[in-house]
Amino acid sequence: MLMLAVMLAARLRFHADPAGLAHFIEGIAPRALLVALSITGAMLAFGLYQSYVRHSLLDLILRVLLSFALGGVALLVVYYVAPMAYIGRGVLAIALAMGVVGIFLVRGIVARLSSAQALKKRVLVYGAGNNANLINTRLRRKSDRQSFNVLGFVAAPGQPVVVEASSLIQTDEPLCALSDRLNVDEIVIAPDERRGGMPMAQMLACVQLGVKVTDLSTFFEREAGMVQLNIVDPSWLVFSGGFDYSTPRRLTKRFFDLLAASALLLVAWPVMLLTALAVKLESKGPVIYRQVRVGEHGRHFEMIKFRSMRVDAEGDGVARWATQNDDRSTRVGKFIRKTRLDELPQLFLVLKGEMSFVGPRPERPQFVEMLASEIRYYDVRHSVKPGLTGWAQLRYPYGASVRDANEKLKFDLFYVKNHGLVFDLMIMLQTVEVVLFGRGAR
Repeated sequence: MLMLAVMLAARLRFHADPAGLAHFIEGIAPRALLVALSITGAMLAFGLYQSYVRHSLLDLILRVLLSFALGGVALLVVYYVAPMAYIGRGVLAIALAMGVVGIFLVRGIVARLSSAQALKKRVLVYGAGNNANLINTRLRRKSDRQSFNVLGFVAAPGQPVVVEASSLIQTDEPLCALSDRLNVDEIVIAPDERRGGMPMAQMLACVQLGVKVTDLSTFFEREAGMVQLNIVDPSWLVFSGGFDYSTPRRLTKRFFDLLAASALLLVAWPVMLLTALAVKLESKGPVIYRQVRVGEHGRHFEMIKFRSMRVDAEGDGVARWATQNDDRSTRVGKFIRKTRLDELPQLFLVLKGEMSFVGPRPERPQFVEMLASEIRYYDVRHSVKPGLTGWAQLRYPYGASVRDANEKLKFDLFYVKNHGLVFDLMIMLQTVEVVLFGRGAR
C-alpha cells in the first residue's frame, strides 16, 4: 500500500509533465520500498503490529499519525545522508498523505476479515479439565483468538470436567470421525492426565487425514507467545525445538548488540550528560548506581544505571523490589525511571559483553535464590545474557512479587527458546513504544 502510494503520488505530481514522469519513475521501486520500510518500521515501533494490545479508535489514529511523522523524519535523515534516494518534497508529502488514508483503509478491511469465522482455524480440544480450561481463562479475549475458533471440548474418559457445559461436545464418535464431521483444522491435546488418557490410534488417523494435532504447550507458545509453566514438562522443553546457541547465532547476536549499543550511544550521549547533571544537582551522592545482578549461566556482574533513588534507599541492607510511586525515588529519579533514561549506562555493559541488548532482565542474587526455589524452570532464563529490554518487558508490566516473576518467566522462557535476529530487532523497535507511552515503569 505504501509503495503504491509513492507510485500514485508521482503520477499526481507529474500529471502535466509526461517527460518528467518518465524520468522520475526510472528506479522508483527501490525508493518507494525505502519509504515503505521507514513507515512500517515506525508503525512497528509504535506498537501497531502487537496483536495482543487492544487499541481504541483515538489511540489507533494517534499511533498511525505519530508513525508517519517519525517515518517522515527518518526519511529526511536518510535523504540527507544519501541524496540519490530522494523522491522530492512534493511526491513525499502526497505519498505520506495518501499512505495514511491507505493504511486506515487496509487496517479496516483486515479488521473485518480477521473477525470472520471462516478465515480462522477450526480448533477442537481433546480434554475438558483444568489444562483444557486454560484456553478459556488465559486466551479469552477477542484479540487472543484472532487466528483460531474453538469449536468445543471433548472430555477425556475418566477425567474431571471443568469447562462449561455449553462448550462440551457430547459424542460417542471416534475423534477422527468427529473431526471430519466438524471440518476441524487442528486438534489440541489437553488432558489433565496423559498416562492412559491419550487416544494415540485416533490421533494418528487424524494426522493421516490432514488434521493437525498439537500439544497444549505448543499451542500456547504459538498463540500466546509464552511458555505456560504449569502444563510444561521437561521432555517438552527438550524435544520441542528452539534454544539456538550455535556459533552463527552467537555471532549474529553479538554483532547486533555491538551495532545497536554503539548507534544508541552516538545518539543518546547528550541526553546522558544532561541526566548525569540533573542527578548530581538534585541530591548528594554518586551519579551512577551500582548493583550486583545475576547474568548468563548464573555468573554475577555489576550492573550500572543512573541513580534514581535516595542514597539511603536500602539503608538497612534488605533488598526490596520497587513499588508503584516508590517514596524512595527522587524527583529526577521518577522521571528517568519513567522514561528509562536511568538504563542508558548499561549500553557500556552491552559493549563489554556482560549484557545483551535484548534478553531477560537481570535480577539480584537474593531474589534469584528465592525465586529459583519457588518457581520451576526459573534458572533456564539464565541460559542467555540478560538484556536492556526483552519480550517480558513488552508483554508484562514491572514485576514486584513472586507472582509477577512467575508470569514474566513465561515470556522470558519463550524468548530464551525462540530468540533470533529478527525477533531481537522486533523487540528493540517495539521498546520505543514502551518508552514513549511509559508502560510498566516504576
